Amino acid sequence: MARTFSSHLQFGHVFNLVMFVIGFSVGITISFYFKSFDSLSQIRSVFSLSSSVSLVQKAPEKNGPNLMHNMDDNELLWRASFAPRITEPPYKIVPKVAFMFLTKGDMPLAPLWEIFFKGHEGLYSIYVHPHPSFVDSYPADSVFVGRRIPSKSVQWGKSTMIDAERRLLANALLDTTNERFVLLSESCIPLFNFTTIYNYLINSEKSFIGSFDEPGKHGRYRYNPNMLPTVSLSEWRKGSQWFAVDRKTALEIVSDTKYYPIFRRHCQAPCYIDEHYIPTVTNILCPEDNSNRTITWADWSENGAHPGEFGENDVSAEFLNRIRFNRNCSYNGNANNNICFLFARKFLPDALRSLLKLVPLLMNGTTTYVES
Repeated sequence: MARTFSSHLQFGHVFNLVMFVIGFSVGITISFYFKSFDSLSQIRSVFSLSSSVSLVQKAPEKNGPNLMHNMDDNELLWRASFAPRITEPPYKIVPKVAFMFLTKGDMPLAPLWEIFFKGHEGLYSIYVHPHPSFVDSYPADSVFVGRRIPSKSVQWGKSTMIDAERRLLANALLDTTNERFVLLSESCIPLFNFTTIYNYLINSEKSFIGSFDEPGKHGRYRYNPNMLPTVSLSEWRKGSQWFAVDRKTALEIVSDTKYYPIFRRHCQAPCYIDEHYIPTVTNILCPEDNSNRTITWADWSENGAHPGEFGENDVSAEFLNRIRFNRNCSYNGNANNNICFLFARKFLPDALRSLLKLVPLLMNGTTTYVES
């Protein structure tokens, strides 16, 4: 009787052990099944998500980004400061010149610029920064249609002027095919045809920013010692507001967060920030990349706060040729280059009639410009 009871007891233990093993095995199998199902669901979910993303991605825009956007200046400058670290692009790029017009409103000399740009599509970009309240009315086929960027009010001699210049540069930098950047106003004219100016800028080894140390009241006298230690008197420079820069220098200007706050705080009248900020910053950050001269001519013979203006009766072939060929300058190591100015200002709206009569001289005239 005792043996029978013992046998039943042993059988019970074995049975329980077998059931435990079976239950444990089934549990593991079910667990792996649900984990596999969950993983498969995640994989399907990710695949589905990535497929939907790829479907909504847009092909690159052929004409560059839309010039009107909702970015504030901080986001715009941040995006513009990005630079490719791989220097060789995956496709052939035709370099463009960005023509950046800082205007009060209308472009009274637009017909002259229309002739200048005609037939050279794909080699230039246009950016216009007018007063925000200005309502433009260009003809439908104008090269200026759709070239307006989000703008803000600008005051002469104030930091808002530099804000506008950096805004123009930043918008132009968003197009990676822009290699040269020229700042112009509504009173500027081209002194040569497009091909001459394009080749001059694209082939130049340096930027064109007037940047010099002037000891008098218009130079060192405007320096504020409160700029120390960030900006010293020995680094202080003066120059023309109107520049032409390469992409490297443009990136330095829009990326600067060290010097610009100092200038905004301490460069007040009689310090005019548009004559000192960019000349000084480029002298500090990239002096070896600058030719230290401007390519935009202006008449400062009266020594006033503003250059001389020219109307219809002032414009003649002799007058323009004196500007175009009145001096020699250095270009890519050639000290005797005979073209030093590519643009000129300030031309009044009524000068347009005389300028259009001289289009054969400006746009088709032969030059003795020699690339080194």
